Order: sequence, then C-alpha cells, then structure tokens
Amino acid sequence: MGDDLHVHSVAVIGAGVSGICAAAHLLRQGLEVKLFERSSIAGGVWHFDENSAIDPQYPNLLPSLGDYARHRADEDQSAYQTPPRTPDPRLEADNETDSRQNVKSKDFATRHAPPGPCYAGLTNNVALRAMKTTLGDWPEGLGDFVNQRYLEQYLQGIAQTSGVNDVAEYNTRVEEVVKDPVRSKWSVKTTTLRNGATSELLERDWHFDAVVVASGHYNMPRVPDIPGLKEWKARYPDRVWHSKRRWRQQQRHIERVRGIAEKVFQSSRGGDLDLPLSMLPPSATRIGGVRRFVLEGDEEHAFTPSGRINGYVELTNGSKLCDLDRVILATGYLTSYPYLSQYHADDKQPEDASESDLVTGDGNMVHNLHKDIFFINDPTLSFVGQPYHISTFSLFEFQAQVVARVLSGAAKLPSERAMRQEYRERVAARGLGRDFHSLRGDGEELGYVRSLVEWMNATPSSGILPMVGHTESFIQAHKDQRERLAFIGRSRQKGSGVSFEHVAVSC
Repeated sequence: MGDDLHVHSVAVIGAGVSGICAAAHLLRQGLEVKLFERSSIAGGVWHFDENSAIDPQYPNLLPSLGDYARHRADEDQSAYQTPPRTPDPRLEADNETDSRQNVKSKDFATRHAPPGPCYAGLTNNVALRAMKTTLGDWPEGLGDFVNQRYLEQYLQGIAQTSGVNDVAEYNTRVEEVVKDPVRSKWSVKTTTLRNGATSELLERDWHFDAVVVASGHYNMPRVPDIPGLKEWKARYPDRVWHSKRRWRQQQRHIERVRGIAEKVFQSSRGGDLDLPLSMLPPSATRIGGVRRFVLEGDEEHAFTPSGRINGYVELTNGSKLCDLDRVILATGYLTSYPYLSQYHADDKQPEDASESDLVTGDGNMVHNLHKDIFFINDPTLSFVGQPYHISTFSLFEFQAQVVARVLSGAAKLPSERAMRQEYRERVAARGLGRDFHSLRGDGEELGYVRSLVEWMNATPSSGILPMVGHTESFIQAHKDQRERLAFIGRSRQKGSGVSFEHVAVSC
C-alpha cells in the first residue's frame, strides 16, 4: 500500500519537537517539505513567550473551535480575522481594520498566535538522557533536569542544523486543510502575519501530497461547565483563570496570594497521576470535586472587607470554601485541530465515532489512527506527537522517522483492512478516551518503539539504513525515571487514584 501513496511534497504543521523531527527526517528522505509555525520561532511548548494568551470562553468545551476565534471577513474574500474569544473593549476601540486586513493593535500577534503554556521557571520532568534525538547532542555539563531555556535552545539549534529553518514559514498559521478530490492533493490555506507600521495578514493557498500534523496537545484550554464558574469569571476576570495564562503576567497577583493566603485548596477527582500528598506544601489541602460556584452580594459589594471574593465554592460532598482570593483552573487541554474541522464531531461521544472522525466532543483522543500515527481512511494525513506519559523528544522522533520512511516509500503500510482490525483490537483492549494514547504502563513505551522499529525494518530498502531503536543509555534513563517515580510515591498505574471526597471543609 505504501507504494500507492505517491508522495513528493509534504506540509508539516508545527515547529515543536514533533514538527522539527518530522520535517528533518522527511528532508533526509529527499521529500519536498514546507513547515508552518504560527509563532515567530521554533520551540513549541518549550518556547517561552512573555505575552499571555487571551482568555478562552467560559465554558470552553468544543474541540473544533481551537484556541482562537475564526470567521471570514467577507463572504467574497478568503481573509480571516482573529478577534479574541473574550473581547476587551479597550482593545476593540483602538483597532482599525481596512480592506487589506491591516490591523493597528499591539496585541494582534497574540491573537494570531496565542502563546503556549511555558513559563520562565519551567523544568523538564524527564531526564535529558531520555530526551536526546539523533539530530543533535545536548551541551556538555548539563544535568538531567534543567530550565526550559536549554530545551528551547536545543530545539531551535536542531531546527537550524537539520535544515528545517530553511523550509519553515514562521508567523504563519494554518487556517484550513482539506483534500482536493479532483487533484488528490491537500489544499492548505494559511495566513502569515507581517509586522510593520501596521500588522498585515498575507493569505496563501498551498497544495501538498501529504500533511503531517505536529501542533501538539497544549493549545486549547479545557474550561469545564461547572455551574456558576462563568459568572465568577465575569465578575472577577483577573482572579479566575486557566493555568495556561502566563505566570509572569500574574506575578503581582501571585505575590499577593503568597502574602495573605493561609490555605491552598487543591480539588482532585482522584486521578492516577496526582502528585503524592508529601509533595504538597504544608498550607495545601487536597479536597474532592467542585459542585458549583456561588456569588454573594452585588457588583458594589463584590469583595469582602478583607478584599477577597464575595462568594463560596460548594464541593460535591456538600462542604463549602469561603474567603477565597483566587481560582486557578488546572483542568488541562482539549485535543483540537481547528484547521481540520471536517474531521471533528463535537456532537458525538467517543463510542459513536465513525471511521471518518478524528476528534469527538470529549476532546480526549484522536480516533482512527494506525499506530497513533496514520489516519486509516487516508494515510497521507499523519500525526506525530499523540502518545502521553512518555519521553517526548525520543518517542516523537521515532514516530517522525516512521512517517518519513512510509511517505518516501522506504517502508510500506499494511492494508487498510489490516490497519482497521489492529485499531479495533486496540480499542477493545484499552478503551476510549485519553488513556488510549497513554504509554505509562510497565514496558509500554519500550514495546511501542520496538514495534515501530520491527515494522520499519521488516522489508529492507535499497540505500536506506535500518532504523535503530532505543540505546542502552535511554533504557537506563527510562529505568531510573520509573524508579524515581516509585520512590516519591507517584504511581502511574491505571486505577491507582485516591478519592478525597471524604475531606470536609467549612467556612
């Protein structure tokens, strides 16, 4: 089946580790590559942008929408405007838009490319020994756990040395990806932000034989539909926010919390990956789920005499939290590909997904992928970066190598029937939802990579070196990582979560 793909040109969406590795290995296989990245530089989630993403809507639960609003400026044009999801009247008053889509607004770049969740003090939680790619070495003298700037610099370095920057279109957002049935090519519509005296959007249409999606997991904040949360956000916009918002922007508020907070309450559903209680600060208490947010008083009495929120949070066990200063939603992200809206089914539950659906309304997984990579209905659409709970740099590069070998014809896909059967068996064994892509079980990550290597090397190709699997150094680092997690009491096994519904609090 691989010989039937007839791929010569490939679009790669995203310039994080997945996109850089995909583009680099596609180039090595001699394919024509164009990479699109909406930010101004490579780095993906490890790129620290001092700006902060604009707040999402409350609630925010439709995966197809993405983390930016899209609508056509005029039905007779192909232009896209991108106003913020929650408009700020002060910014709207300063904006001027003409027929060429020139926009005078200091935050337009943020609207065009919402910053990721990376903050200045972020460090990796997987040892660098397990995060090396074949595209470059880590600088001498680094320890296993370092500040994000080293990971960002590493990614930007390999993007340069591997030739990825030469084929990259930065400041360029992909708006739409559709298959042209006549030309049997993928039509990719993009907007490029050009900054000058004004900000101008350059619209372009491209055509490719294949598309690789590598835009990552951490774009669209998941804001749950908890009764009263929307009203709390409306009254206290700077005190209720999703954790994706930039920490530096919130520094004034955070320092205020540190100065006056006597307690921190962490609501938990008893997840398998919760940090052990021993890792929480002494002032923190883990509690159960939240039932609703309740406002008290009117706008003139929005705050208590001590300057805190005038209202309370009711927990699912009936307890109440009062006298709160701030609410931070660490509720994760939705799987979202707004440029592939035709493959989204927001109105379906996971079990109702058809063979042509990629993302259903839960936003927890990508359906119908062979080996978490190739869209079974049309393998010229592939994904790099789906698995969770793994050594990202290493595993995503293995996936990138597979994509490059298959699209170049150096390796073959199974028949559609065989891929479909394997997918169904995996669904039956793992179930649907976020854990479908998880490789946190003992031996799962190593076994997954081993299966990819065996597949790629099953049919030797003239002039193509065999694919090499995990090194001994990686295997040792992987073992050390699992022992470290066990030592601190963080179980990664499914069903190991602990409920905190019994914890009662009072105002």
